[in-house]
Amino acid sequence: MKVSREKIKNAFKKVWESRPKISHETSLTVSSLLIIFIIAFVVRLLPIRWGMSLSEFDPFFQYRFTEHILDSGFLSWRPWYDLKRWYPISINIDITEKAYPGLPLTAATLYTIISFLGISIPLKDFCIIFPAVFGAITCIALYFLGKEIAGKNVGLLSALVLALSPTHITRTSLGFFDDETVGLLAIIILFTFYLRAIDDEKPVGHSLLYGVLSGLALGYICASWGASYYPIGLITLFSFVLLLLRKFNERLLLTYSLVFGIGIFIAIHVPKLGLDYLTTWPILVVAGTFLLLCLNEIIRRTKTTKWKVIYFITFMALIAASFAGLYFLGYMKGIAGKFISVINPAAREGSAIVMSVQEHRMTSWSTLYYEYGIILVFFIVGFFFAAGNLTKKNVFLILFGVTTLYFSSSMVRLLVLSTPAVGILAGMGLIGVLRPFITLIKGHRMFPRRKGFEGIIGKEFGALPIFLCFILLVGNFAFPFPRVYSHAYTPTTLLAGSMPIRPVEPVTEWMDALTWIRTTLPEDAVIFSWWDYGYWITVEGNRTSLADNATFNTTHIAIIGRVFVENETNALKILETIRRGDSPPPGYILVFTTVVMSADYNYSYANWGDMGKWTWMLRIAESNKRVQDAYGPITLSDYINETTNQPIPNSKFYDSLIYKLMEHARYYVVNELYKMNAPLTDPAQNSTFFNEHFKLIYPNETHRPKYESYGGVAPIIAIYKVEY
Repeated sequence: MKVSREKIKNAFKKVWESRPKISHETSLTVSSLLIIFIIAFVVRLLPIRWGMSLSEFDPFFQYRFTEHILDSGFLSWRPWYDLKRWYPISINIDITEKAYPGLPLTAATLYTIISFLGISIPLKDFCIIFPAVFGAITCIALYFLGKEIAGKNVGLLSALVLALSPTHITRTSLGFFDDETVGLLAIIILFTFYLRAIDDEKPVGHSLLYGVLSGLALGYICASWGASYYPIGLITLFSFVLLLLRKFNERLLLTYSLVFGIGIFIAIHVPKLGLDYLTTWPILVVAGTFLLLCLNEIIRRTKTTKWKVIYFITFMALIAASFAGLYFLGYMKGIAGKFISVINPAAREGSAIVMSVQEHRMTSWSTLYYEYGIILVFFIVGFFFAAGNLTKKNVFLILFGVTTLYFSSSMVRLLVLSTPAVGILAGMGLIGVLRPFITLIKGHRMFPRRKGFEGIIGKEFGALPIFLCFILLVGNFAFPFPRVYSHAYTPTTLLAGSMPIRPVEPVTEWMDALTWIRTTLPEDAVIFSWWDYGYWITVEGNRTSLADNATFNTTHIAIIGRVFVENETNALKILETIRRGDSPPPGYILVFTTVVMSADYNYSYANWGDMGKWTWMLRIAESNKRVQDAYGPITLSDYINETTNQPIPNSKFYDSLIYKLMEHARYYVVNELYKMNAPLTDPAQNSTFFNEHFKLIYPNETHRPKYESYGGVAPIIAIYKVEY
């Protein structure tokens, strides 16, 4: 059969005409989202210049958790007593502060899937890349939330703001394998589904579907992130405000019931939360609001005023009596102190543990502007436009913006929560400001005709404001202000040597020390150190540590702090009491300090590492009553000037174990390894007891701390063998 050219042409034409029709607007939207995804992903991959490594501290635990699930099974962590952590007490993973299984289970599931598909990648590398991928996906998810509230243009702008948010970049960059990676994505999905579920213009089946999906999303958040209290509180507050604004209907009650019924059902099956979760006051507030919604529905359907009053008084009395009974019987549970300190920042003043963490500090206004730049102006304008049209979605957006702004101001870590709200409100503000000028460019009148005033303005007038806004946004995002690229283009904590620097090459001192620990020290070695380094010692060093960032036992941390601030004689006595049954006490001590390798500065400390942390060791030890009762009183004024936070000359600090451990390491590196002949003192020469009981075994002639490529600062990870 002869096939003519015309028949082939007609066949291709029919195929082309039968293709799915995609509008020009849809093509632009999809292309824009693809560009935003690529930008977000690439920016978060920038630290790869210094190599592949997990970042900060908590991601090492999340990696260890994921590895355990893959090695031992998806339910192997219920319970899981990790004997390599928190010596001598060990730690039950499924009930500790960090034991939210959402992230490890998600990572383990995805890793199993890609392995089944034949994609071979080491688990650690998978966990390192995971945050960058999910961070970019979160930006796309925010587009749908922004679109749901205020349209496609606002969705695109909010996605772009999140993609280039310095705080979100920090929390989802290469190696930051922690709860925020999946937590913020789940919160955005929850809010999107919830707003769709209460949409009055959709059929009831639509509400049922999205109500169930919202409940599943809430359950996932509760299983993944301690910040789940925020979306729970916001949805509860939003529902109560709608009740006050008389925007209540059966659809809201149905959605509220589904979301919290399913979400809390999942939450109580998370071992860390359990049934006690039902009696925490945030969940009791959820229950109280549910009863108010039910009361409102009953009153709305009641015909007579008399019975309305009876129902109201009866319900309110039952609610008040229930709360009072739970409170006085002791069933009403509180929440962790760090959550209280977010609501009331003054509460953290009494907790040295909370105050010692840098990310728990309050946020200054300058930090907010440094974070968002000119976007803050459009954010404020967005409030004006949202308040001018109080639909349900705009009411939600206003509450979202106000609450996240408050919590972000309360604790710098929570800036990551405010970015989605800032992005959507800023997008709404920008679109609202430009809408009249866009209308003008399209050839429509900017003002209606009036007698004596034609209301006609040239199109060039409409183009000018749009161009100016474009320049402002380009200046905000394209240059290293506010910290977009400077935050992204920073090595992971481990490859920066746990120093606030951006070196020309990876700082290998910590990795070298941890490799030396793993390959040199006995497998049953127990290493005593400040809690910051516990995860590194356990995961990278594969040896037992005494504490880490889980901070579930503050008394144990206070004991560690007490050992470091005591003199070597008393410190050794306390160390000898730290045993697990018949096992020996910790055989090694690790300290970390940094020294400026310059004669101009007399080889002084750079105040990073333990030299910058020892005051918190002192404060935590001093603030713990159990430790004070067990080992005698200790006062800050014997060590530091509490006004300047500096050590007092000739004070107890200069006789403390931590100071002598750092001094001996500094002297050894400067004068013994590098032969600088610096005028430094060596406590090992002046204290026979110290010299006999604390032997410096690392660094040594084979492993010297470098400094030439690190701005002249030598990171010293010193490991001592303890002789009892």
